[in-house]
Amino acid sequence: MDSMRDRFTATVTALLDEDPRLALVLAEISRDRLEDAARRHPDRVINVGIREQLLVGAGAGLALTGLRPVVHTFASFLVERPFEQVKLDFGHQGVGGVLVSAGGSYDWPAGGFTHMAPGDVALLDTLDEWTVHVPGHADEAEALLRHAAAAGDDKVYVRLSEQANRAALGVDGARMLTVREGRDGVVIAVGPMLDNVLAAVEGLDVTVLYATTVRPFDADTLRRAAGGSPYVVLVEPYLAGTSAASAGEALQAVPHRVLGLGVARRELRRYGTMAEHLAAHGLDPASLRARIDTFLPAPDRVPA
Repeated sequence: MDSMRDRFTATVTALLDEDPRLALVLAEISRDRLEDAARRHPDRVINVGIREQLLVGAGAGLALTGLRPVVHTFASFLVERPFEQVKLDFGHQGVGGVLVSAGGSYDWPAGGFTHMAPGDVALLDTLDEWTVHVPGHADEAEALLRHAAAAGDDKVYVRLSEQANRAALGVDGARMLTVREGRDGVVIAVGPMLDNVLAAVEGLDVTVLYATTVRPFDADTLRRAAGGSPYVVLVEPYLAGTSAASAGEALQAVPHRVLGLGVARRELRRYGTMAEHLAAHGLDPASLRARIDTFLPAPDRVPA
């Protein structure tokens, strides 16, 4: 199975062929994977070098001319380093574009903390009118990228990861999907967390919702799913609790409890492997099961 990043480069190359309004802006990252696109469209594929503020500013400048820019690099260099340009050049100027990240929270541990961005979605959440897609499979990444490219002049962030679920689901760029239904609570699995969540809740009588578009937050689906139980668990592949306020707002008319699971704020200085990071942050199936068991009420359950 190809990775989300592999699928991104293949899809954006095809989109450049299909849509003359599309432009691609790079900052060295993935340059070698996009050489064919650059040869075919030298006027619409721009590599600014290792200048991430310029990367975002150039993308917004292209948007001002009427193009639809796709801006790509690692998440830490796309959202965190040039955040002022994201805020002002896109937001304040009122133009749209598609930011596509790679790297995620700890996809490349050997790169160290400079290449980790568990706070990217929370940071973008301080800004208005951003759509945020978090695919969990390469097929979903392609579908959501195509959805973003065609989204008029909207501001869209597509968060790619080396973590992936075994199978893709039919995502539509808006709604959560109901993967299974239960009575004792609701567990929302975001993007690449789905497989671990399903393994963790085996034998529990809970509803599992799958979210690949987290902003705007699908409040309607959560309200319907939580109608039978006030207990909601969020499992996110980035900063723990990022969507807790959105979930609480969706359920403000009814008593509820929300548990936000995700990447902790503490920095892990022994970088190790991706699997070790998942375990250290309690996002592996066994840790998730223990934390969910502690949170949910204790009706009779089938032992795990």
